[in-house]
Amino acid sequence: MLKIGHRGAKGHAAENTLASFQKAIDLGVDMIELDIQLSLDKVPMVIHDETIDRTTSNVGSVKDYSAKELQKLGIPTLRDVFNLIQNRCDINVEIKTFSATQSILDLMSKNIFDKNKILISSFDWNALQEVRFHDNDIRIGVLTETDLDLALAFAKFIKAYSIHPYYHLLTAENVQKIKEKHFKIFPWTINEPEDITFVTSLNVDGIITDFPERL
Repeated sequence: MLKIGHRGAKGHAAENTLASFQKAIDLGVDMIELDIQLSLDKVPMVIHDETIDRTTSNVGSVKDYSAKELQKLGIPTLRDVFNLIQNRCDINVEIKTFSATQSILDLMSKNIFDKNKILISSFDWNALQEVRFHDNDIRIGVLTETDLDLALAFAKFIKAYSIHPYYHLLTAENVQKIKEKHFKIFPWTINEPEDITFVTSLNVDGIITDFPERL
């Protein structure tokens, strides 16, 4: 079962920062998960929210700041993370805004990071369709917090690699159904020991957590 660090090691360091990703590596993760928004100058930035209010000392929309301005506030570019990780683990890149899709694909085409170690996921299934349209080989993860059957149908349609459900949706039956269709299952975000025990008992393929050392 893969150990997947949510926004790095969010339980130990500020989320989606280089320090958090380094901490996740130190804790022995197989994969880190991160979020992408787009800067004013169309650079993929690693931040969850559309605004910088919650995670920096400034306020405003990510898309109103240049990449350099955002970096000064501690928000790394996706390229910064590729350079830090150096293929030491896989990276789950979650597209938070459709407009970032092409910039992510462009960066991946520069071969800074092994494409086979990248998994692209999104709640925006149009973004995932765009990724598949441009590249037949990129691993795709279908995110859902509501409807597993719909996610499974879409995963088949798009030839996805994995399904990333909110863990409360999982039962022994639907996990079995997903496995029979040969998709990996990476549920999120599981932090409490009793929840980790329950989800592990379902034989999922990996767990996305703020505390990788608990797995």
